[in-house]
Order: sequence, then C-alpha cells, then structure tokens
Amino acid sequence: MYAKNKSIYENLQYSQFEGVGKYNIPQIKGTNRTDIKQLVGFNYAKSAKDTAGKGIHFFLDDYQFLRVWRTPDTYIPVLKKFDFVLSPDFSLYMDFPVAMQIYNHYRKHWCAAYWESRGIEVIPTICWSDKNSFEWCFDGEPTNGTVAISAIGTQNNDRAKELFFAGYEEMIKRLSPETIIFYGNVPKECRGNILKIEAFQEKFKKCKVDM
Repeated sequence: MYAKNKSIYENLQYSQFEGVGKYNIPQIKGTNRTDIKQLVGFNYAKSAKDTAGKGIHFFLDDYQFLRVWRTPDTYIPVLKKFDFVLSPDFSLYMDFPVAMQIYNHYRKHWCAAYWESRGIEVIPTICWSDKNSFEWCFDGEPTNGTVAISAIGTQNNDRAKELFFAGYEEMIKRLSPETIIFYGNVPKECRGNILKIEAFQEKFKKCKVDM
C-alpha cells in the first residue's frame, strides 16, 4: 500500500529526500566551515541581535526545539539570520526504544536536508547511544567535513564514558571529519582537529564566580 494523502504524514507534504542505509535516512550535504565565532542556543534564536559569524545549536532539551519539526516553515526565516546552523540534536537515550532512536535520527536528518534545500548551511551534529546504534546512527552524515559534537551528560559514570568514547572513535573511523566543533568541555581522550566552543553552562559558572 502507498500513502494516498501525504499531507498528514510526518512532514512528507513539505518534501522527501533521497535516503541512505537500511532506514532511508536523508543525506546531509554538510560543509567544511571552520570560521566559527559563537554558537547560540535555538531558544535564543528569535531574540538574538548580532548574528554575524554565529550559528545555531540544539544542545538543549528536545522540547525547546521540537517546533522546528512540527512547523518547519515557521522557523526558516529565523535560522536564515545566522551564518549556519547545526542539525537538531534529537535525543538518542539508551533507554529509548530502538524505533524511537531511529525516528529521532531520521527527524534530525529530515530537518537538516530541508534546511539545506532552503539555502541554509548545515553542520551535522553527530550523536549515538550504545554500540548497536552504530548500525544506523552515522547514516546520512557527510564525510571529510566539519561536524559538531558535545560530551555534556556523557561523563557521569564509567558506562556512559565508555560508550561516548566508543562512539567518538567510530565517528572518526566512519566520517573522517576534518574539523570537530566541540561544544563544552573536551575530554582529554578525544583526538582530532578539535575546535572548542564554550558552552552556556561554562559561561554561567564563570559569571557566578565573577559576581
């Protein structure tokens, strides 16, 4: 059977993209951009004034940016104010059902591909859960370019650290990124051409110390 009315099916009324891998994940073109001055959280995108040289990140709780999926055209003008955006970081928690994890990976890539089709430069955000996710979590990501990543919330215990570093090494193996934009603290074990961007949490702590 085929869908007769695609206007009610998961944004297919806006666009469909060539998919890769077992689950037909939309392919992101990516970029080699390295002139990164600052990343602004999507929750501040509308109120941001000086946007030159800045990009949007989605290292936030999912509820704060779910709207870019639910009403994608509404936020195209907002995102276009910035030089680039990261692909949305929909959560891949290990205790999520695998189907939900794959769905979130698909949504990330659909949004990124849709933004690129509207003339927005997208830097892929790379994320994974456990080692089983390596079968699909890199599908649709470009190789030999710039990627973004964060270790926030992944260093709380030995198991979380183990899985983070396993995924990090797998990312380097699969994608061979030229530049890795690292949002927040960079664990000393991470290798590669890393461009560290201070996270909001770090700035907040500094402000509290200076007060």
